Amino acid sequence: MSLLADKYTRAPWRVLISLSVASGLAGCAASATTLTATSQRQSTNGPAADYPVVIGIPYAVGAVEYTPANALNYDEVGYAALDNGTLGYTAAHHTLPLPSYVEVTALESGRTALVRVERRGPLDSQHLLALSPAALVQLGIAAEAPVRVRRVNPPEVERFELRAGNAAPLRLETPASLLTVLRRKLPARRVPQVSSVEIVALEASDAEVTESPQPEPVVSMESEPVARIETVVPNETEGRFYVQAAAFANEANAQRAADALGGKVSVSGRFHRVRTGPFATRGEAEASLANVRRAGYDDARILTID
Repeated sequence: MSLLADKYTRAPWRVLISLSVASGLAGCAASATTLTATSQRQSTNGPAADYPVVIGIPYAVGAVEYTPANALNYDEVGYAALDNGTLGYTAAHHTLPLPSYVEVTALESGRTALVRVERRGPLDSQHLLALSPAALVQLGIAAEAPVRVRRVNPPEVERFELRAGNAAPLRLETPASLLTVLRRKLPARRVPQVSSVEIVALEASDAEVTESPQPEPVVSMESEPVARIETVVPNETEGRFYVQAAAFANEANAQRAADALGGKVSVSGRFHRVRTGPFATRGEAEASLANVRRAGYDDARILTID
């Protein structure tokens, strides 16, 4: 009898233990589901726009062959070209994966910016890479400027900004001592050869001496007044619209911005104004205005010349 009572006394405890174990397993399953969902959300919000990475097949530009490769430690010096008509802070490169990220350093100033490599190019073998107008302006350089290009792996927040067409923060400026070393590594620029011209000195004894004829006397005549002829200078400004990007007190800074935007510098007092144009229609001016503002000149505006 006591054994039977003890059996029924322990039964509720077994039920409670079974329920506790089941609840614990359910909780673990819920936690695992939550972690899986969180991981999936993080993957979705990650650098999905940077994948898949395209390397590509070998190709040639003129007589030079290029083989794209995933060079993680890429670090070279050369000259930058302007990749006109491109947007954002981007670049074109001959061999780096698409997309990839590089730090570009202006070897004249030490200024360094982060850009996203999105295209193949430039379409010549004289330049190391081609930069968008906005990237050139951020670096404060013009086309043909000497640069250092170093591949990096930036944080996702900076990748996101560049994918959105925005600028990433500037890097620390490169020390002058390192710039000197890097400039020494620059490849020599090709200079067009000029055919030599042989100049032969004429000896005095070989020169034929002729006696100049005496001028005939001039008869004085009363002449009628000659009508003044006015020279008409053709108007070089075609169109009535300009886009003014900015005004600089420093002429060199204004010229760099004008070179990057494909514009011109006009002096007004102590200011150097950077403008694009002239444009025949307002629609053309508005298209240029959009490009100028994308390059970082938010205060740019259209000027009408009467």
